[in-house]
Amino acid sequence: MLQTLGLLLGCQLLGEITVRGFGLAMPGPVLGLSLLVLILGALPKLAEQLRPTTSIILANLSFLFVPAGVGVIGNFEVLSQDGIALLVILTLSTVLSMLAAVGTFIGVRRATERWAT
Repeated sequence: MLQTLGLLLGCQLLGEITVRGFGLAMPGPVLGLSLLVLILGALPKLAEQLRPTTSIILANLSFLFVPAGVGVIGNFEVLSQDGIALLVILTLSTVLSMLAAVGTFIGVRRATERWAT
């Protein structure tokens, strides 16, 4: 478990170092996850070794939301003052994210259909 956890955290760290070192405009963990996907593509057997560790992490993912809930309660005065604006921003950003995901899915599907024929 320590080796697989080390691989996960190592990919994230490498992503952070790369993003900060080159001043890229993207989150380091996203680059680290991309690196992990490339590694798993090159070494498919590694995915089975990662499965137990990632299953434990995903099973306990709800604990990571506790600090966010505490932050909301700790800044309740900001929420009460700007609640409507925050609600509009959250709703709009959620809708835009969903549209971007759908657009990406449609684009990838069309590209793979062209390659398949």
